[in-house]
Amino acid sequence: MIKSKFIYKNLTRYLMYNHTMYSINEMMNHIGKRFYNRYKDYILLNKNIIIAALVVGVFFTELYAEYSKNNFLNSIVTLIVEYAIYIPLFAIFYYLDNKGRYVDALTGKKNYANIKSDQIKLFTIFSISEIIYSVSKVSIHFQLMQISFEPYQATIIGSFIAWFIFLVVINFGAKVVKLFQHSNN
Repeated sequence: MIKSKFIYKNLTRYLMYNHTMYSINEMMNHIGKRFYNRYKDYILLNKNIIIAALVVGVFFTELYAEYSKNNFLNSIVTLIVEYAIYIPLFAIFYYLDNKGRYVDALTGKKNYANIKSDQIKLFTIFSISEIIYSVSKVSIHFQLMQISFEPYQATIIGSFIAWFIFLVVINFGAKVVKLFQHSNN
């Protein structure tokens, strides 16, 4: 009830401020664009993490299960392979999405202070988040395989639960260390 009052109040204020009648689609489009622009850096960060990690674990765990029936070893080796492929892919995606942030608009030169600062911040939040992700992923994956889930199902379910936990922690960490602070100035 409170949330719907908040939405109604903001939509009414939006309409009154603009002195124009808009369709619901136009209002939602505008609100969606404002939301995206406000949280663009976080959205791109999460997109890069998910794309980089999704495909690797699903295919590998199924392949590995054909060669070994050891569920714990499958969980550990899948995690190692995910990291070996996911970290470099994430770095490439992150760079492509953010390379403009590290160039001074006036001089056209790279701002190495921002690059170094962001590397330290990313290392910090990833270290904490990855430990939490690793423990939860391996635990969930192993437990699901113990109760007879198919390897690909165990990986998908374990990954989604671990990712949810990871994304909450990494986004909170990005906010705490002010990862995107200088891009908003």
